[in-house]
Amino acid sequence: MDVSGVTYIDDPADARLDDYRELNSIAVRAEMEAAVEGAEFFMGEGYVPIDRMLDSGHRMRSVLLHPKRLKRFLPTMDRPEMSGVPVYVAEQDVIAEVVGFNMYRACLASGFRAPMPTVAELAATCRRLVVLEALNDDQNVGAIARAARAFGIDGMVISPTCNDPYQRRTVRVSMGEILHIPVARAAAEEWPAALDTLVGAGFETWAMTPDDDAVDLWEIAVPDRVAIVLGAEGHGLEAATMHASTHRVRIPISSDVDSLNVGHAAAVSFAAIRRPRH
Repeated sequence: MDVSGVTYIDDPADARLDDYRELNSIAVRAEMEAAVEGAEFFMGEGYVPIDRMLDSGHRMRSVLLHPKRLKRFLPTMDRPEMSGVPVYVAEQDVIAEVVGFNMYRACLASGFRAPMPTVAELAATCRRLVVLEALNDDQNVGAIARAARAFGIDGMVISPTCNDPYQRRTVRVSMGEILHIPVARAAAEEWPAALDTLVGAGFETWAMTPDDDAVDLWEIAVPDRVAIVLGAEGHGLEAATMHASTHRVRIPISSDVDSLNVGHAAAVSFAAIRRPRH
């Protein structure tokens, strides 16, 4: 298909495709995405996440498509936000060599990252927050972001050791919703003191735990400002984080089940705090 504004590339070494190299290497990508041309960037994958990138106001760097993805992408190319953004098309073998694996009919985009707010700035502008400590699974972070948007969570605070919220898989699993949530990463010296910052701004901080002596999620009164604090699968929240939180809260589940996946627990918690107050 010969389309105006599209550049066809047949050389995997072409420097114009450098944003898309070694997509499965976390270490390589972390270094690349923070250093290319001195500007941080991130990847989006799929039609919907790419549209959400544009909807969120993030500026695009470029797009890379398999030829069979081009026709469906044409309406996106007509959006004013795509003005001046290069769209590259390459065959399957070229894309595979660039990204480092056989990505079936790729639909990829590179976008500039927006500056992150501070925890204090987020606390001043939000009423509902989710706080993630040391989550190391991209898909869980993506699922939490999608649920957060669905249930009206205003922002996200992440600990110093939490995964990059703009990993390609996170953006994909969230269906691009992570790009619509302001995210503040606490510095090492701010953790878990970042919770004190939230409390100082009028938030209750609810440390989610399966412990029997924690407060029942359905019985605790929902305040005007609340932050749901979640830890990694298995390990859960650190003792210092539990201590820094204003409440320890549990989701009442069947005694036959040990716990919920953190993404599911997040969604239940978000729905609970959105329930009507009587």
